[in-house]
Amino acid sequence: MFNMLCMDLRRLFRTRSFYIILGVAAGLILMVALMTAVISDPETLDGMGVHGAEIDEIDRQMSEEIRNMAQLDLACETLGGGFLLIIVGIGVTLFASGDFTSGFVKNICCVQPRRICYVLSKALAAGVYSGIITLLGTLLILLAPYLYGMRPAPNTLLEILQYLFWMWLPHWAFGLMALALVLLTRSTTWGIILSLVAGGGLTAVLVGTLGQLLRWPPLETYFLSSVVKGVYVPGRGITGTGVILACSIAWAVLYGTGSLLAMEKRDI
Repeated sequence: MFNMLCMDLRRLFRTRSFYIILGVAAGLILMVALMTAVISDPETLDGMGVHGAEIDEIDRQMSEEIRNMAQLDLACETLGGGFLLIIVGIGVTLFASGDFTSGFVKNICCVQPRRICYVLSKALAAGVYSGIITLLGTLLILLAPYLYGMRPAPNTLLEILQYLFWMWLPHWAFGLMALALVLLTRSTTWGIILSLVAGGGLTAVLVGTLGQLLRWPPLETYFLSSVVKGVYVPGRGITGTGVILACSIAWAVLYGTGSLLAMEKRDI
C-alpha cells in the first residue's frame, strides 16, 4: 500500500487540475480579502455614499467590526462558509475519477487485487490534498489583509496551528465523501454537484428545515459544513473540539466503509 500511496502522491503533484484548483482557490481568497478591505475602510464607504450608494448605520457598524477583528476572526468568517470544503470536494473528485476515466484502475487492481489497499491509498491521498488546500487557504486569508492595508490583531502561532488542525479534520472527512461518491457512481459530475451542495451547507439547511417540521433533534449541527462553520481557537470556539473530532471520525468511517463496499461489490 505504501508504494501505491507514493504513486498516488506523485500523480497528484503532476496533475494539472491540482494546480488549477490551487490557483482558483488562491485567486478567490485574495478577491474576498480585497472586498473585505474595501468594506472595512470608512473613507471608501464615504466615497460610495457620495456617489449614490446607500450606506446606512448597519454598514458602518459592520465596517467597524471588521476593523476590530483579529486574524482568526477574519479566517473564521471567510472560510467558515464552506468555500474550502467545495474546493476539496471538487479536487478529490477530479483526482479519484482520473483512474476510471483513463482505465488505469484496471492495471492497479491487477497488480494489487486487495481493494482495501486501493481505498486506503486514496483516503490518505485525500488527506494530503485536503491538508494542502486548508493550509493554503488559511495562510492566504491570514496574510492577504496586510497586502490591502488592513491591520488585524495577530494571533499566536499556537492558536493558528490549532485552527489549522481542527479545520483540516472535517475537510479530510469531506474529501472522503467525494471519494466514496466517485467509487460508487464512477461519475465526476455527481461528485462535483454534491460537493457544491453539501459544502455550501444546502443539505444541512434542508435537513434542519425538515427536522423542525418533524420535531427531530438538530441533526444538521453534525454535518461537516456546520462543523466547519463553528471551528475556531479551542477554548473560544463555537463548536467544541470533541464535537469536531467525533463528527470528523464518524463521517470518515462512514464514507471509508462506503468506498470499500463500492470497490468490493463492483467489477473493475
